[in-house]
Amino acid sequence: MQQTTGSANSNRAPTRIEARVRTLRHEAERVLGIELVPAAGEPFPRFTPGAHIDLHLPGGLTRSYSLVNSPDDVGRYVIGVLADTNSRGGSRYVHEQLRCGAVLTIGAPRNNFALDENAASTVLIAGGIGITPMLCMYRRLREAGRAVRLVYCARERSQAAYLEELDISDGSVHLHFDAENAGRPFDLVAFLEQQPVDVHAYCCGPNAMLNAFETACEQVGIVNVHIERFAATRPADETTEKSVELTQHGYTVELARSGQRLSVPPGAALLDVLLEAGVDVDYSCREGLCGACETRVLAGCPSHRDAVLTASERAANQRMMVCVSGAQSETLVLDLG
Repeated sequence: MQQTTGSANSNRAPTRIEARVRTLRHEAERVLGIELVPAAGEPFPRFTPGAHIDLHLPGGLTRSYSLVNSPDDVGRYVIGVLADTNSRGGSRYVHEQLRCGAVLTIGAPRNNFALDENAASTVLIAGGIGITPMLCMYRRLREAGRAVRLVYCARERSQAAYLEELDISDGSVHLHFDAENAGRPFDLVAFLEQQPVDVHAYCCGPNAMLNAFETACEQVGIVNVHIERFAATRPADETTEKSVELTQHGYTVELARSGQRLSVPPGAALLDVLLEAGVDVDYSCREGLCGACETRVLAGCPSHRDAVLTASERAANQRMMVCVSGAQSETLVLDLG
């Protein structure tokens, strides 16, 4: 199975933009829609379907949210924020303290979930707040006259945002609410079995749904598989006993641009070591989700723990997310200064 995410990063400092909150709107139970406009009057940078932006919030918090609106709307960005019951401060601040007129610092759009707009057939499967990137993708494919089907799942209808923006009359949109189906989840295998073998299948939602989606795609033979996670997973590290031993005993990182060598102590985070040494490295989520800290690996073997790189990209060992990943080898050489 080929899982693709379209990750890319230049390791330059992120572009910071001042944005003003123009509207706040109740979109669904625990979902707040936020419309942002440029505070300085200049158009926002363009983006592609599936992209997200970072909100830089008080207290040093940074949170990533998918862009819902059309990429042609250069005068605004629209995001949907779920009030997470396990919030560490980000969504709680947005729901409880953010007000119209407030000015926020945001990052320029990044896309780890790029849409193949030329695919002959596409299915988009969204779970809950996972509808946010899918809505933009669905609109773009419909406008281009492409074959696309959208499946939108939620526990209850009241928890499904942006329903009024979906036209279900022509059969291209299927809504599934567990509460209206005797508590049963959507049958991914049965649905995917009906799709062409060369279909491009996208899924965004809770980790349990994403795991079931990947399993179903493998079972029915779909290879063009694209996922985006909005919660980190920490599966067992697929490394050798030697790599585990090296992680426990630390390793050395060489910065190719400056020649500086840094020691990463046992149990330390590579990103923290880089920042403490004054290295200019972009980062945001610290969970291996957003792709901001993607760094080129010039030598050595990383120990990958992110949710951005595909299996083939991990095997190539040419890039790594320095916020969560470490080293299998005694030394890593990174394209940093």
